[in-house]
Amino acid sequence: MRKYLYTLMGGLCLCACTSTHPSQQLANQILNDAKIQQVDSMARVVLGQGFNAGSGYSQIWARDMNTFIETACEVNDVKDIRNAILLFFGLQQPNDEMIDGYVLKPDFTWYDNVPYYSDNAPEHVGFKNTVETDQETSLIQIIGKYIRKTGDKSILNENVAGRTVLERMDDMVDYLMRERYDAQYGLLYGAMTADWGDVQPNDDFGCDMNELSHKAIDMYDNAMFIIALDYLKEMTDDEELLKKWCTIREGIFTNARKHLWDEQNQKVIPHVYPETSPIPEGFDENTIHYHGGTALAIEAGLLTEEEIAIVNAQMVKNVQLSGMPSIGLTLYPTYPEGFFHGGMKHAYNYQNGGDWTWFGGRMIQQLIANGYVKEAYDEVQPMLERVIANKGFYEWYGMGGVPSGSGHFKGSAGVLAKAIEMFRAWANEQK
Repeated sequence: MRKYLYTLMGGLCLCACTSTHPSQQLANQILNDAKIQQVDSMARVVLGQGFNAGSGYSQIWARDMNTFIETACEVNDVKDIRNAILLFFGLQQPNDEMIDGYVLKPDFTWYDNVPYYSDNAPEHVGFKNTVETDQETSLIQIIGKYIRKTGDKSILNENVAGRTVLERMDDMVDYLMRERYDAQYGLLYGAMTADWGDVQPNDDFGCDMNELSHKAIDMYDNAMFIIALDYLKEMTDDEELLKKWCTIREGIFTNARKHLWDEQNQKVIPHVYPETSPIPEGFDENTIHYHGGTALAIEAGLLTEEEIAIVNAQMVKNVQLSGMPSIGLTLYPTYPEGFFHGGMKHAYNYQNGGDWTWFGGRMIQQLIANGYVKEAYDEVQPMLERVIANKGFYEWYGMGGVPSGSGHFKGSAGVLAKAIEMFRAWANEQK
C-alpha cells in the first residue's frame, strides 16, 4: 500500500511538474504565432520608408507620427527622426500654437484656406485641422517616446529660434490652457467631431473651427492632454514646472472623470456641449460608444481594472451588433444618416463607424498593459489577418472588411508593431 502511494504521489508530482500553466501556454502561442511574425516584419518595412503618413500622403502629421515613432526609431536613422521632429517646432506659431503637420511647399497642392508659415522653416508649410485639440499633445508625446526609445534628452535643450524645445512645449501647454480651456467644466474643448475624428458635421470642408462649429468637450482630447503631461513630468527636475504641470493634470483628470464618464452605464460620455448642441431632436448621443476615446482614457489611467473589463466587453459586443470586422470600430451606434456631410453621412463610413486599426491597435496595447493579454490576443486576430490578406496596412475598413484609404498607412503599422512588441515582452516574462 505504501509503495502504491509513493508511486501515485510521484505520478502526480510528475504531472504537476510537466503541465503547462495557461499563461505559459498563451506565451508560447504568441511567440510561435506566424501571423505576428509576418505582420511585424511587414510593419518594419513600411515604417522604414520615411515619416509621411503613408502611401498617398506626402504630409508628416504629429497625430500620426505619435503612433509609430517608437518602431520608427528602430528602423530609421535617428538623426533623420530628430530633424523631422524639430521641424515641427520651427513651424510653431507666434501665439505658441502647434501645427498638426507639414509638407514641402511644392507639395502643398490641396485646398486649405488657412496655411501656416514660419521664417524658421522657410521651405515648408504647415496645416492643422482646428476642430481637434490633439496636436500639441501629440507632439509632446512624440518627444517623450523619442527620449524613452533613444535616450537622447539633448533634444530638450535644442534651441529653435531663441527658445529650447522644452520651453516651447511648456508654451504649448500655456496655449491650450489659454485658448482651448473651458473654465466652466475645467477641461479642454474642440469642435464636435466623431470621437477622435477631425471632421465636423454641417460643413462641407469640415476641418476648421468656424461659424458652423459647435464647441464640444470630449474624452479623447482630455485623455491625450493627461498623457502628454505625464510625459512632460519625465523631462525636467524643475520644481516650478513640475508643480504647474501636476496641478493642471490633477484638474483635467478629476474633471474628465466627473463630466465624461457615465458611472451608471459604465461608458465614456461622447460630448459635453458648453453652448449649443448639434445633435438632432430625438437622437440620444449618449447611446453611442466611443471606442477611441475609451482606449485613450485607459491609457490616461482614468478607468479602473474592473471598468476596463466592462468597456472591452462592450466593444466586443458592439462589433457583433454592427457586423464590422474588429474593435477598431470607431463608434457604435453610428450617427444618423445625413448628420455629417460627404461620405460620412452614411453609417460605417470613414470616422462615422469605420474600422480603424489605428485606434483598435491602441486598445490592444492597453489591454496588454493592464493584464488582459488573452483578450488582447483574441481581439487582435482580425487586424493581423486583414494585413496579411490585403498585403498592407490600410487606413480604415468599411462594412464587410473592405479596405479603404492609404494602403500603407503608417499609423496602422505603428500601433500593431507596438502591440506586437508588448505581446512579446509579456510572453518572454512568462518563461
